[in-house]
Amino acid sequence: MSDLFLHNARLIDPDAKTETLGALTIRNGKIAEIHSGDVKPPEGIEAIDCDGKHLAPGIVDIGVKIGEPGERHKESFRTAGAAAAAGGVTTMATRPDTIPALDSPETLEFVARRANEAAPVNVLPMAALTKGRNGAEMVEIGFMRDAGAIAFSDCDNVITDNKVFSRALTYARSLGALVIAHPQDPILSKGAAVTSGKFASLRGLPAVSPMAERMGLERDLALVELTGARYHADTLSTAAALPALRRAKESGLDVTAGVSIHHLTLNEFDVGDYRTFFKVKPPLRSEDDRLAMVDAVASGLIDIISSMHTPQDEESKRLPFQEAASGAVALETLLPAALRLVHAELIDLPTLWAALSLNPANRLGLASGRLAENAPADLVLFDLNAPFVLDRFSLKSKSKNTPFDGQRMQGKVRATFVAGKQVYGAD
Repeated sequence: MSDLFLHNARLIDPDAKTETLGALTIRNGKIAEIHSGDVKPPEGIEAIDCDGKHLAPGIVDIGVKIGEPGERHKESFRTAGAAAAAGGVTTMATRPDTIPALDSPETLEFVARRANEAAPVNVLPMAALTKGRNGAEMVEIGFMRDAGAIAFSDCDNVITDNKVFSRALTYARSLGALVIAHPQDPILSKGAAVTSGKFASLRGLPAVSPMAERMGLERDLALVELTGARYHADTLSTAAALPALRRAKESGLDVTAGVSIHHLTLNEFDVGDYRTFFKVKPPLRSEDDRLAMVDAVASGLIDIISSMHTPQDEESKRLPFQEAASGAVALETLLPAALRLVHAELIDLPTLWAALSLNPANRLGLASGRLAENAPADLVLFDLNAPFVLDRFSLKSKSKNTPFDGQRMQGKVRATFVAGKQVYGAD
């Protein structure tokens, strides 16, 4: 593994909350030294001039959906890995909502092997919390951890049996395992396609109240208080849920929360004339809710921003809105979409990178996500101001279901490094 010197860069340090001119020396796949100012490259080491562009820890993306096993036609580890590298994502924590679900050591080991063979970035698989994600019988959490599970989640299959969920949380707590849940009341949200309100009524679409999210979160937090488990809410999207999250944190519960990039940058009106690429789960919310999510990220109440990358094929999306599958690809659009918040002066770069890299790495117990000596040299070099119009057919993901198709965006990845090795370089 060759040494590398990256210089003339604007270094984003989310831990120190700084943005400074500097350089990095990389040896054996790790950051060996951090230099301040305009430092000239030493002799005998490969050097890359970053041309004043921003250099930051690579994105750690929690909740990426891959089609292997069962739906490889939607996304493979090879295509997802290429998309992640092109988007500055150096670590993907992948979801267990596959066919079959990742609920046994054998399926988990298959996924880990395939990921290592095909993806140029780090892949950390989650495991299901209950067998088949059916909410009835918990998996062998200890065996699954030994097989490499980074966390446990039934994804959007909400466990309705409180006794089953509390037992799973208790067992997870005894092993120090992280449980990731999707806070929604499953009865209220069943069959819903949009958020309730005047817009939903005018469109004649089945809707769900934002209170379904608050109710689901309140239930989860009560069980976390009962069991003392480590808990992460994968996607919050409504202002109504934030007070409960704040109370849980203030009371000392081991709780974190995330938000998807779509709920930070889009709102319910983007559905427009039944545009199914904007159908996600939970549904897009009001503009007031969107701004509340942005404020929560800026204040640190919401810890993590994720892509919630969910590839769907054309046949799944080209249906009436109510029948179309939910989800959008976002590995390549996560960074430029997030930079919209910076350009709008709603958040600064170090705070944004805390949510994209540092906080998710900390939550998963990883050494990455920071600019520090001996940290893995997982890095993204990007041009903050480079404009472009997104063409979905240029995406490296196998599926092309992005809501940002045809939109003007600003911010391009120039290079991505994993353990000091360049895995992506822009033309």
